[in-house]
Amino acid sequence: MSDLIAKAASLDARDQLAKHRGLFALDDGVVYLDGNSLGALPRHVPGRMADVITREWGELRIRSWDESGWWTAPERIGDRIAPLVGAAPGQVVVGDSTSVNVFKALVAAVRLADRAGGEDRDEIVVDATTFPTDGYIAESAARLTGKRLVAAAPGDLAGTVGPRTAVALVNHVDYRTGRLHDLPGITAAVHAAGALAVWDLCHSAGALPVDLDAHGVDLAVGCTYKYLNGGPGAPAFLYVAERHQAGFDSPLPGWNSHADPFAMTPGYAAAEGAARGRVGTPDILSMLALEASLDVWDGVPVEVVRAKSLALTDFFLECVGAYVPEGRVTSVTPEAHGERGSQVSLRCVEAHAVMKELIARGVVGDLRRPDVLRFGFTPLYVSFADAERAARVLADVLSESTG
Repeated sequence: MSDLIAKAASLDARDQLAKHRGLFALDDGVVYLDGNSLGALPRHVPGRMADVITREWGELRIRSWDESGWWTAPERIGDRIAPLVGAAPGQVVVGDSTSVNVFKALVAAVRLADRAGGEDRDEIVVDATTFPTDGYIAESAARLTGKRLVAAAPGDLAGTVGPRTAVALVNHVDYRTGRLHDLPGITAAVHAAGALAVWDLCHSAGALPVDLDAHGVDLAVGCTYKYLNGGPGAPAFLYVAERHQAGFDSPLPGWNSHADPFAMTPGYAAAEGAARGRVGTPDILSMLALEASLDVWDGVPVEVVRAKSLALTDFFLECVGAYVPEGRVTSVTPEAHGERGSQVSLRCVEAHAVMKELIARGVVGDLRRPDVLRFGFTPLYVSFADAERAARVLADVLSESTG
C-alpha cells in the first residue's frame, strides 16, 4: 500500500495538469469520480452568472440580446468547443439537448443520403450497445423517414453497412463499459458503403482527441455537462461538416435557424452555415454558464488530457488489482489504450450496496444496473492520489461486506 501511495505522490508531482484542480469547486475530503455524468463546477462560474443575472438580465434586459452577445452565443460557444473535437470554426453550434440534436442530425443525414440518389438506401444502422435515448430517437427517425432500423455491435458495423445503408449512428465511447470505438475505421467503412456517419461524442468530448475534420465525420452530437463541465442540463452541441451545411435540412426548422429570423415571414428559408442547426430561443442562462466553464480549457491541449486520462485509469486498475480481494470485481473496461475511454467500469455482484457505501465514505462514482460500478476520470481535476484512495476505499468496503 505504501508503495502505491508513494507512486501516486510521484505521479502527481510530475502532472502537467495538476494546477488546474484549483480551478474547480472540490472538497478535499471527497474523491469525485463521476465527471462522466456531471462535471465539477469551475470556481469562477458563479461570479460570471451573478453578472449575467443582475446586470445583463436585471439591468440591460432585452438589450442584452445585442449588447451582451446573447444572440450570437450558440455559434460563438460552438467555435470554442470546436478545437476540443477537432473541428474548424463554423461547424459547431450549441443548443438544445443531446437527444434533440441526435434527432436533427439523424433525420438530416437521411435526407442528405436521399438527395444524393440513395432512394434504395432504406436502412439506418444503429449501434446495438448505444445509450438508450439514441436508440429511441433512431427508431423514431426510421419511422419518420420510412427507413428500417438495423442494430449492429460497433465491432461488427463495418460488415453490416452496405448498399442499403443511408446512415450509421454510433457512440464513440460505450457509456457502460468505457470501451472506445474505432471512429476513423468505422467512419471509413461507412463512407466506403456510400453512407453517412453520425457520431455521439457524449463520453469522449473533453476526454480525448476526436478529430472530426481529419476523419471525415459527417455529423456529430455531444453533451457539455460531463467532461466539459458545463453544468446540469447544459446545452448540447451539433457538428455539421462544412461540406454538408448547404444541404442540411433540419427536421426542426425553428425561427432561430431562419435566414432572416426577425422578418417573421410565413415561409421558411434556412440560414447559412452551422446556424441551420438552431431551433428556438436559446437557453441563455445555461449557455452562458457553459461559456464561462470553457475558460478552464484555455491553453490545455486535448492530447495532454488524453495522456493523463490513460495514466490515471492505468494506475487505478493497478491499485484495484493490488488492493481488492480477488474475485470481488472484474473490469469490463478494455486494457488496450486504443480501446479505452476515460472511465473504468467494474462488474460487482453487490454493485448497488457497494456504491452507496463508497459515496458515504467520500468516493463518488455511480453504477449502471444491475452490476456495474462506474468511475469517471476527469484529468483536469482528478489526481493520482484520488485514484489510489478510491481503490483503497473500494477494497475496504468489499473486505467488510459478506460477498
